[in-house]
Amino acid sequence: MQITVPRPDDWHLHLRDGEVLAAVLPDSARDFARAIVMPNLVPPVVTGADAMAYRDRILAALPEGADFTPLMTLYLTETTDPADVRAAAEAGLISAGKLYPAGATTNSASGVRDVEAVLPVLETMAEIGLPLCVHGEVTDADIDIFDREAVFIDRVLDPTRARVPGLCVVMEHVTTRDGVDYVKSVGEGLAATLTVQHLMLNRNHMLVGGIRPHYYCLPILKREEHRRALRAAATSGDGRFFLGTDSAPHVDPTKETACGCAGVYSAPVALACLAQVFEEEGALEHLAAFVGRSGPAFYGLPVNDAQTVLEKVAPYRAEQKRAAGETTITGFDPGAPLTWRVARD
Repeated sequence: MQITVPRPDDWHLHLRDGEVLAAVLPDSARDFARAIVMPNLVPPVVTGADAMAYRDRILAALPEGADFTPLMTLYLTETTDPADVRAAAEAGLISAGKLYPAGATTNSASGVRDVEAVLPVLETMAEIGLPLCVHGEVTDADIDIFDREAVFIDRVLDPTRARVPGLCVVMEHVTTRDGVDYVKSVGEGLAATLTVQHLMLNRNHMLVGGIRPHYYCLPILKREEHRRALRAAATSGDGRFFLGTDSAPHVDPTKETACGCAGVYSAPVALACLAQVFEEEGALEHLAAFVGRSGPAFYGLPVNDAQTVLEKVAPYRAEQKRAAGETTITGFDPGAPLTWRVARD
């Protein structure tokens, strides 16, 4: 059994830098044609010049013969210059701006504390048609970590969209029924990416029987009712929902520690996992839209001409380790055998 889809794109990807970049880039370049690359390095990618330099490092690290286009983003801060954003977009250096609430996730300390401060940037982005990618969580100490997404929609996202008409927004890594329902309630100009781990796992997988650090991510895994809502949205064929793996590698010593980093490295098995999810939901006919058509449509880009074949195979376990310098990175294992694989020439 085989299915053929347009060569997929990843609309939310962390590639890091240095040795980690060199270790993980081949996995994404093998299976994806393009990717929206996250800017939360240390220091972050905050200017057009930063984006150009980071793009050059990514291109230099590509395996020989790889066909992969990094789509760069700018990390918005409260001192971001709207003129620099405009210039970078008009020069083709960036494909989106990224809003991190300060302290929401890995390397987000330089993020935005008051959206009011970035309204001039958002207004410029709306004017030039540059999408805004948002990490949709509040970070208030009195808000439970499992409620951060719903509160962000009410307190931040909905009011901001009302104040900046015409702003195109991608709610990245939506994790709740609240997020799904909000996207469905809006007409044009709002979409959501969904990750592999949030489609396959709930918080019990991370916590029951012992803490599994390689399932820890932000936004955190939620209740089963939310996972079911995400799967229904992903497999529905609704073009407002498309793939953003949020593949986020960390070396094992920073994951397997008393205060481990948030992130799931899913790039090596993302497509195999998704084929399994869509088969389980009886929706393989919608996989091509989710991985290859809906994202380009939202970003105003052509669907990739090349195609990818996925094939049904005997059950196997996901490969676990990637070498990164003198240490390793552990890849995503859903905890059960996989039965799909990308066919290789």
